[in-house]
Amino acid sequence: TGLNWFFCSLPAATAAVYKQWIPNTNFETASNWDKGRVPCASDVVHFEKDKVVSVFVRSPHALTDMHLPLNGELVLAAGAGFTAFDGSWDPGCDSGGTVRFANAEHRAWFDPTLWQDVLPSGEPKPSGPIFSVDEERVPCRYDDVVFQPETSFRVNIDSSQPAIQLRSISVMGQELNTPASWAGYLGGPSAPLQFHGNGTLQVTGTGCPDKSGCACGNALDGPRICAALLEASGRQCPEPACQSPLQPLGHCCGVCGAAINLDFTPDFDLQKYQDRLVQELLSQPKYAGVQMAISKVHKAQTFLGILSRSSTPLIQIVLIDDRAGVQAGTAAEQLAADIMENVAQHGEALGISSGKMEVATGSTASGQVGSHPVSRITAGTVMGLLFSLLLLGGILFLYRKGKLRLPALRLPRPWDRGEDPACPTPAGDRGFDNPVFSVEPPEADLGEETPKDLQVFYLNPLYDASETET
Repeated sequence: TGLNWFFCSLPAATAAVYKQWIPNTNFETASNWDKGRVPCASDVVHFEKDKVVSVFVRSPHALTDMHLPLNGELVLAAGAGFTAFDGSWDPGCDSGGTVRFANAEHRAWFDPTLWQDVLPSGEPKPSGPIFSVDEERVPCRYDDVVFQPETSFRVNIDSSQPAIQLRSISVMGQELNTPASWAGYLGGPSAPLQFHGNGTLQVTGTGCPDKSGCACGNALDGPRICAALLEASGRQCPEPACQSPLQPLGHCCGVCGAAINLDFTPDFDLQKYQDRLVQELLSQPKYAGVQMAISKVHKAQTFLGILSRSSTPLIQIVLIDDRAGVQAGTAAEQLAADIMENVAQHGEALGISSGKMEVATGSTASGQVGSHPVSRITAGTVMGLLFSLLLLGGILFLYRKGKLRLPALRLPRPWDRGEDPACPTPAGDRGFDNPVFSVEPPEADLGEETPKDLQVFYLNPLYDASETET
């Protein structure tokens, strides 16, 4: 079919992901100054003496005076520098004053609003139908991090992870993609001024080795990510239009729409499957307002309501749309139904073993709507159960007919209890019931009455008296 042809024709390689740090500490950036403008000739520039800072200067500046910090650096581009103001008239700088450099200490690595996806060339990635859950909006362990060329910066790398792993880091136009090159940069003068906090950045130089995708690895810092987002949005999540919003893994706030969890096999290819969904489903005009996030996540396992330390990898698909009111999430719900139908039909060829869907729209509460296991796995499970039942039935039949004897242990047979005569015991001398031993007279003939004066003997269940008869 056309779908299968498209699936087979896609490239196997997973595209690299580049995330660029947005803010900078450049001298010429107006937002870096408390008056919202770049200092001019009649101004006095003031850097807080106890604030560590790295400042890139692109062009020459004339200033009345400048107070520098105790620990910092000015990185001058070619032709940049500072001269003393000679008192001549400067257009746009009639009233001089003190202009203070803004505090950059609060800019955190795990703030998703401070990162943007870019192309390898550094251009912003065009907006499309694909978005990322919040934990994946900051650099993941196999991503490439870019700090723009000819910019200075200062970033807080406080983290709950043992190390923040990355494929590469580009600083001042230089890509550092080996542990050795990164270690060399950390030993230079600029790194301590640019990175601060208790975290550790590690450069591995390797991308995701698994075609089924790799988990982002930011789960431990999920609380930091959500705290940064909530602070930027007024310390609370926006009110969703649905009654019981979905809570996707790695996302801070509830959403209206649909969520699909896919169990996969070693044949699954995440990049191919994402491209397939975009081309065959998301590109349809009726889904113009729908956005999709798809990635591998690790879902914590529970047993009898108890959270386990282990986790299960699965592919999470989150679908949201731009509809409002009672229509919120309905387009995402329809797309999810189409995806589940496609899984039922082609899941085996795509490397998908089963799928489960949940929806939350403006007119319904969230809940599981459908679960589609692939027919091959379901049929195998059913056939296995039938074979086990047939085998057990055959063993029981042969045992009852006397064709099969179990060694050593004599098992009680409930179906023969109605034929066994009662064992009389003298009145008042019943003793006690021992649950370990059988209380049957040895060598009793089931067809004859037991003698009245026969005492009770304990029969050893590991010894069959009938085996000694000749």
